[in-house]
Amino acid sequence: MTVEFAKSVPAMRRSPEEDAELWARLTGRSGEESTASPIHRLKIAGAAPDGFGVYPRAISPADDMRGESLMRDVWRIGMDKLALDGGRAPWSGQLPSKHFADRLHRFDWLPDVFTQGEAGGDRARFLVDDWIENFGRFHGFAWRAGCAADRIWNWMICGPALFEVGEEEVIHSRLDALGRQIRHVESLHDDCTEPAARWRISVVLVLNALCLKRGKGLSEALTRLENECTAQILPDGGHVTRAPARGLRSMLELCVLRDVIQRSERTVPPFIQSWIERLGGMVGFFRAGDGALPPFNDGHESLPEIVDAAIAQLGASPRRFTVAPKSGFHKLVKGATSLLLDAGSAPEQPFGDRAHAGALGFELHDGAARLVTSCAFSPEIDIDWQAAVRRTSAHSTLILASEDSAPFVRNDETGLTFPDGPEGISAKRLEEAEEIWLDAQHGGYKKQFGLLHRRRLFMSGDGRRLAGEDSLARPVSQGPANDARTIAYTVRFHLHPTVTVMMGDNSIRLEAETGAVWRFKTSHEAARLEKSFYLGRGVIEKTSQIVLSGRAQADSDGSSPPNCVRWAFLKGRSA
Repeated sequence: MTVEFAKSVPAMRRSPEEDAELWARLTGRSGEESTASPIHRLKIAGAAPDGFGVYPRAISPADDMRGESLMRDVWRIGMDKLALDGGRAPWSGQLPSKHFADRLHRFDWLPDVFTQGEAGGDRARFLVDDWIENFGRFHGFAWRAGCAADRIWNWMICGPALFEVGEEEVIHSRLDALGRQIRHVESLHDDCTEPAARWRISVVLVLNALCLKRGKGLSEALTRLENECTAQILPDGGHVTRAPARGLRSMLELCVLRDVIQRSERTVPPFIQSWIERLGGMVGFFRAGDGALPPFNDGHESLPEIVDAAIAQLGASPRRFTVAPKSGFHKLVKGATSLLLDAGSAPEQPFGDRAHAGALGFELHDGAARLVTSCAFSPEIDIDWQAAVRRTSAHSTLILASEDSAPFVRNDETGLTFPDGPEGISAKRLEEAEEIWLDAQHGGYKKQFGLLHRRRLFMSGDGRRLAGEDSLARPVSQGPANDARTIAYTVRFHLHPTVTVMMGDNSIRLEAETGAVWRFKTSHEAARLEKSFYLGRGVIEKTSQIVLSGRAQADSDGSSPPNCVRWAFLKGRSA
């Protein structure tokens, strides 16, 4: 593992003081504890809802494996594990970190516990009731806008199993706590700077109007949601954050709303159906051969059955396309081989506050097997790891002088950093005689080093050969360089943890989990293997990366070494 990559790898353990400092630094305003003035407490007080007129129905399947683990009182979040005894609630003692506590209070795990039969239902209701007893009136950390909105959604989606089972007094307590939290997040929406929280609040307020208020306030709630759809979904159906998993979640939530509206015998607003179809098209665009999604930006590998559930909501196969111009992605597909190239600049703030500096990075898949990827992302993994994998070195692309292709800039409004650029990113494709050529470049290193990064890709008609060229060129418009300096660069290809890799004399052998064998070849000297990590499946997995290093000349047109690196992935004729 090189020094450059090692610098970004977080320490495995830290003190409570270090954890608090890290949380404050990496979560910005969204991580600050909520406050409740006397006026605010009056605002969120009120009568408990008298029950549901209609219940939302989950479309996304629950994770019964996680539910089984939780029934054994084993709580795993990222690399932290909490084993309890005596059936205690996880918040009854000291938690491993603020990140761990945050994931607990969001209750994303609640539907999974309900999958475990009658005992699971009893356990899930106990945990909700215990939470209400400890945090149900107000709690600064647990009642942050995004955390509270996620919890409301997860409670409501559990439906009658949560709100119609138990003694009357207990059910009333659950409804009262739900009502208080809904009024709380509604009061925060207009001033909320976190896009994910604004979206979730908008969604749960529509559910509130439909399910608990029997239509009262529905028009206002739908207007708020439509505004968020316009702000957060691009015309081609991609999510404005450029994270495939975010688009999938948004689509599923709109489908839940559509179902509730239909069952309450109301007309589905045209904007909901329109955005479902556009989002569905992009889910189909991103869906890999294994059925899951690629982990671009702060997206992760989602369970294939969740993607399938979303596609099924379309009622027909999603539209097919190979270029998503507004989202900034190109797709190359031949035979069983597919490649997705990130050819877009980072989103504007605040939507880029969790984006990655991975310009011209790509995902390479062979059918159901993932070959080349990035270090990926998962909301379950600790926030210091989430920050580390945002860097350019965590992506399968070229890095110049250990600098990010898009520098990270602080957003004073949210307290977070966002990648700015890179400028001049573009891609052109040519399809001829069954072959595909893709020519992309960006100017992220132009200002500091006077060089453009150009990546050219060629995929053969049978998909068994992917040839690439990475070059660094000084634009003619800048004139000759003033010195003869050389600048260190590295080209990285992060491999998926399911790939078995072996260094050979003339090539690097890659064996996919399906048994397919590929070879990596390059004319560049000293290709090597190094350690890498992968977060996309909710745990930190060790894997490998192919690394090509050199020193670029500051005054080169990029047509020849050392400023030009050629490489290829070749599929063997037999496994």
